[in-house]
Amino acid sequence: MSADRWFDALHTPRSRHGQAPDVFRRGGWVPMREYPQHEAVDFAIVGTGAGGGTLACKLAEAGFSVVAFDAGAWWRPLEEFASDEAHQEKLFWTDERLCDGENPLKLGTNNSGKSVGGSTVHFAMVSLRMRPEWFKSRSLLGYGFDWPIGWQEMWHYYEEVEQALKIAGPVRYPWGPKRPRYPYRQHEVNASGLALAKACEAMGVAWAPTPLATLSAPRDNAPPCVYRGFCVTGCSTNAKQSVLNTWIPRALKAGAEIRDLAMVGRIETGSDGLVSGVHYQRDGEWHFLNARHVIVAGYAIETPRLLLNSTSAHYPDGLANSSGLVGKNLMVHTNQAVWGEVDEEIRWYKGPPSLAITEHWNYEDRGKDFHGGYAIMSQGPLPAAWAATQTGNRGLWGQALVDEMQKYNHQVGLKIVGETLPQERNRVTLADEKDQYGLPIARVTWSMDDNDQRLVEHALEFMRCGLNGMGARNIWSEADGTAHLMGTARMGFDPATSVVDADCRSWDIPNLWICDGSVFPTSGGVNPSLTIQAIACRAADRIRQLSARGEL
Repeated sequence: MSADRWFDALHTPRSRHGQAPDVFRRGGWVPMREYPQHEAVDFAIVGTGAGGGTLACKLAEAGFSVVAFDAGAWWRPLEEFASDEAHQEKLFWTDERLCDGENPLKLGTNNSGKSVGGSTVHFAMVSLRMRPEWFKSRSLLGYGFDWPIGWQEMWHYYEEVEQALKIAGPVRYPWGPKRPRYPYRQHEVNASGLALAKACEAMGVAWAPTPLATLSAPRDNAPPCVYRGFCVTGCSTNAKQSVLNTWIPRALKAGAEIRDLAMVGRIETGSDGLVSGVHYQRDGEWHFLNARHVIVAGYAIETPRLLLNSTSAHYPDGLANSSGLVGKNLMVHTNQAVWGEVDEEIRWYKGPPSLAITEHWNYEDRGKDFHGGYAIMSQGPLPAAWAATQTGNRGLWGQALVDEMQKYNHQVGLKIVGETLPQERNRVTLADEKDQYGLPIARVTWSMDDNDQRLVEHALEFMRCGLNGMGARNIWSEADGTAHLMGTARMGFDPATSVVDADCRSWDIPNLWICDGSVFPTSGGVNPSLTIQAIACRAADRIRQLSARGEL
């Protein structure tokens, strides 16, 4: 079978052609078919993003039968992605959700995805390891909760993911323990990244090229990044090393099945209290798949929504919820920015949006009046996103907006990924309203606490000083903004204070697993995708080991 046919089969969405593509199974190329309803698949996985897509690959390669579901379509980037911000909103999860709290979240473009590959299809590719001390933040730093996994073990799985994605990064990363060289050379830093470098040098802190999951040199049939700048709306050249382009092809080759446009609405449990399969809607009809194990990897909103919606006589409060913590302790990353104007031409849309970074305030605890940390990254918003920033944050419209947009190529910006603390009042619950599938929609409640606010104020002041120091003028701050979602089904040491154990296995139901950003006990000050994939790799290894010992 030619490489071209392999690529075409991988990227053929049911939504476009009405029929599923041929896929590679152990016996060779055969038409993709649905798993026979009277048989039980080893693992039904809900979600194909950083957690679910990685697990589909690793479990299939370990010899398990796997069917993975995604509510979104299976896109072919080379044919179906456009250099058009509005058109590419098809990648985002924009189904209705109710948002409240003191600081209601704005959901959609920067914190959830709806396609095979999940949010990684439109993520900014920033691939960072968490600070070692964060895995024991309560014991070592005095806040949050300890993770039941040590940093040394996580370092092993970080390396596995970095190799799988061929992360492009600097030879020497200036923060944290020494680590092997990144698989691919760093990307050349653009003018926007160099502006961050000047700001950091003015403030006396280190900076580095950002480790990114996009190719800096060819890989097999994939080309290197051409710096076209539409990364956060979907890479149309396949240089981005998303789950769609990395773990999913391996999963298919190992025999896994991916069902796109399949919304899982309920997990069934039997009279023995174990899960027995999933109900899902596809092509306008509800279906059921028998499964020996179910893995929920729908991310921090859809995961608790599904668990809470799967009530039964055994589990009147939802699945895996004996602790009462399913849906609670929702965390986000604060995502505030400072913007300025310079004389030289920056053209910040050229290249990935965050080509330079400083993690100084992730690793430095002196000079803080808050717990936690934050990273600062260079920025490169596309024109429509930048215009929305002007209208939404500065109230510009009409000629004033036109005049401001004329300065687009001379703008610089710094933005944080800031840690927020887990709070039980920040949560996901079920609303009375129903969605297009007849399922209760999610109510998402989030409020900043005093610690979160002090971190934001510290970051804004530091970034303002940095832009001043590098010679920017007309500096203004964007005080709102969040990104990424974590928490709502956290891992821990015991069933009274957590939802799953270190292996991502439910304390309550031994054949129910949860593996995505929802299991994070704390959020850290870095983008979560690398950590989610590392946890998924670890969980797959543990499942394989448990199976070998007859403990699965």
